[in-house]
Amino acid sequence: MKNISILGSTGSIGTQALEVVSENSNALNIVGLTTNTSIELLEKQIVTYSPRIVCVMDSDSALILEKRLKTRGLAVEVVTGLEGLIAVATASENDLLLTAVSGMIGLQPTLAAIDAGIDIALANKETLVAGGQLVMDAVATSGVSLLPVDSEHCAIFQCLMGNKHEEIDRIIITASGGPFRGYTPKQLESVTLAQALKHPNWSMGKKITIDSATLMNKGLEVIEAKWLFNLCNNQIDVVVHPQSIIHSMVEFIDHSTIAQLGMPDMALPIQIAFFYPKRVANNRPSLDFSLIRELTFAEPDRIAFPCLQLAYDALETGGTMACVLNAANEIAVSRFLNQEIQFLDIPRINRQVMEQHQVIARPNLDDVLAVDAWAREISQAYH
Repeated sequence: MKNISILGSTGSIGTQALEVVSENSNALNIVGLTTNTSIELLEKQIVTYSPRIVCVMDSDSALILEKRLKTRGLAVEVVTGLEGLIAVATASENDLLLTAVSGMIGLQPTLAAIDAGIDIALANKETLVAGGQLVMDAVATSGVSLLPVDSEHCAIFQCLMGNKHEEIDRIIITASGGPFRGYTPKQLESVTLAQALKHPNWSMGKKITIDSATLMNKGLEVIEAKWLFNLCNNQIDVVVHPQSIIHSMVEFIDHSTIAQLGMPDMALPIQIAFFYPKRVANNRPSLDFSLIRELTFAEPDRIAFPCLQLAYDALETGGTMACVLNAANEIAVSRFLNQEIQFLDIPRINRQVMEQHQVIARPNLDDVLAVDAWAREISQAYH
């Protein structure tokens, strides 16, 4: 039996992860769950999965949940805030931690779990984008496994099985292109929030859906891939693949390319992380190649979607620049979701904040946290 805790269990990845747990209840056990404020759903999850500890980030909501659980006669420890997230992440029973929260908040609990010797299934891009060197150094010191849950990075992970790192020529990350594929910059000036939230292939949380619409999601994946797979910047390419059947590819030094294909379904990368190095059967739909009429590819438009280029720029600059881009983007996306700014203001704000930043080449955790806070504050000021 593998004991698992999930940070962000009420989000898109978290709920799908719990479906995988339900399908494999003879092999997987839940120790801890967390949410921000979704206590109704968390309460249902507690009844179903019987965790020992749960965290509600919002303290008022945590008190409400605690009273409800006592009324039900459920003896579950309820903790709150960042300290609560860390308590769930480092629970002594944990064999594996799935980090599925959205945003920078995942960094410190993930680092704490690594230091505690707990394997990580990572579905939180921002952890590696903001603190990649810190995380990978910690992984090397502790000897834990860091398993990617993003569909693209899981695809690369699978393509590399049985191959040597020095034989990689490049990796190719696929992108659906989002809801505005083919739009000109002029057309993007008038897009609405409702349009941006309609992803053509994937069902995801609001923040990552907007990131997909701006192509920032691909940019974050490029930075994440550099750390996960120890690659040079020029070894990471992005290609638009609207069908989302090929999830990513690896080209080797002999120019042979291996691709991982599958239906757009996050359950597979979650299951692979939960059971690695084994594969287990499931009842998910398989590809019907008789129905796949075409697989098409195109270069991403970095003029219309400058967030992707900003990510490459941050990677090239190094140090704390990726952390700044991530923080600025989180605030800009939040402001767009609140309808305070327009769609094209997101890359504009990101660029302005990056231009203001004085880079720290080798940041420690305090540096990363301070830079993150600075970038968030200044991002709120731009109009």
